[in-house]
Amino acid sequence: MGRPPNDRRPNTFLAYWLTRTGMSNVELARAITERATELGERGVATDESRVRRWLKGEMPRPPVPQLITEVIGARAGTTLTCADLGLPGPQGLANPRNPDLPWEASSTIGALTEITRSEFMLPTTRTSTDAQGVHAGDDLLAPLQHWATATPTADGTEALSARSGRIGTAQVEGIRAATATFRDLDNRHGGALSRKAVLGQLDDAVTMLHSCSYTAQTGQALFAAVADLGSVAGWMSFDAGRHASAQHLFVTALHAAAEGGDKALGAHILQCMARQMSHLERYEDALDLVALAQFGARRRMSPATVSMLAALEARFHAILGNLDDSERAADHAQETFTRVTTAAEPAHMSFFDAAELSATLGVAHQIAAKHSTGAHRARRAEKSTALISHALDHRPEHRVRSKAFDHLGLARTHVAAEELDGALLETQRALALFGVIESRRVADRLVELHDEAEPYAGGRSGGNLRELIASAVARDDVGERAGASFT
Repeated sequence: MGRPPNDRRPNTFLAYWLTRTGMSNVELARAITERATELGERGVATDESRVRRWLKGEMPRPPVPQLITEVIGARAGTTLTCADLGLPGPQGLANPRNPDLPWEASSTIGALTEITRSEFMLPTTRTSTDAQGVHAGDDLLAPLQHWATATPTADGTEALSARSGRIGTAQVEGIRAATATFRDLDNRHGGALSRKAVLGQLDDAVTMLHSCSYTAQTGQALFAAVADLGSVAGWMSFDAGRHASAQHLFVTALHAAAEGGDKALGAHILQCMARQMSHLERYEDALDLVALAQFGARRRMSPATVSMLAALEARFHAILGNLDDSERAADHAQETFTRVTTAAEPAHMSFFDAAELSATLGVAHQIAAKHSTGAHRARRAEKSTALISHALDHRPEHRVRSKAFDHLGLARTHVAAEELDGALLETQRALALFGVIESRRVADRLVELHDEAEPYAGGRSGGNLRELIASAVARDDVGERAGASFT
């Protein structure tokens, strides 16, 4: 769940340099396209409307910021950086420090705004340069459509060709055991701590695929095991705020699951991707990924998988304000969960228990409450509180990060119900868990709560809540890990 992207500010630095060089929007667009062609950059075709969106605050993706900098710098006869133009560069979106600012009110206000934002705003991993490199929309969904019909392509005779070493069931089971260990570490401590370790393990597993011999049956099991390990590596990267890396891992894991002939695992990977898209405020993409998972694995899904996807569907519909669709999906999730037999579920579904179902649906009702008024708002907030409280009461002890999310979920429900004392208490409980987990997603949720409490900043509890969050996120011992320090 996240904030709608409605907080863009006009890029006064870019506007200033266009004015100074005398370039029109059309001229800039044409020059960028020509420069891209000279450098062999394909797919860069800029027009005047795109330039207008940049001036309004939209951030272009690489390599466009560097192209803009080169074109304007050449016209101005000086060396500029992306930061001078208020654009993301190799080091991210830096604060422009060039003293050559225009002597006019709008640019002065823009410079002051940038400074105060860097000092007092709480940036999240959603605004990082890395997050801007994530594919979305048709760029992401179109190539993934083929997953629904993909089948294993590895030839058993080819797999047995001259290679060094031969592997069997024992090695596959070893990868599965390592995957279970990393899942447990992620649940207990967050993804940042063990991310590099799981990537190293994944590299070793991929080496087996590449250099060892195995039967066709073992090969499929090995691909599936690598896919599951890759999904954990992607999830840890997502939790650590490495969004582009996470997406790349998820996509390649999905391909490995297809080679392993495991549609249910593929559906699990797609729901991981859907959660990431939702976190990055790409809610339509999140719904499309859930729909793709439901369609592609429709004959292979366990009851827990069906319930999980329906619960996520309820959550995403609620974010988009489709409250009737949200309630229908929630009812389907609960009904299907009654048919779950834990021992029959695959290992990758072990996280989706009664507590996880309650938490997911509790958040859906919390979001729905924000879209409602009067008695409907109160009813949905009450249901959210009951569901998330049930989740907290039934969380296994090792699900530390999930407990932190639950406390923050309760806090946000209290804010939706204008119960600021309760929000403050639950936030304090969440922060008590912050010291043992390294999760940028938790920090991003704290920032959302900080923003949601803004209308109540003038009251005692509302003001204390925002100060508590600001202090926690700014502290070096939390802020560095969260990637949300005041920089």
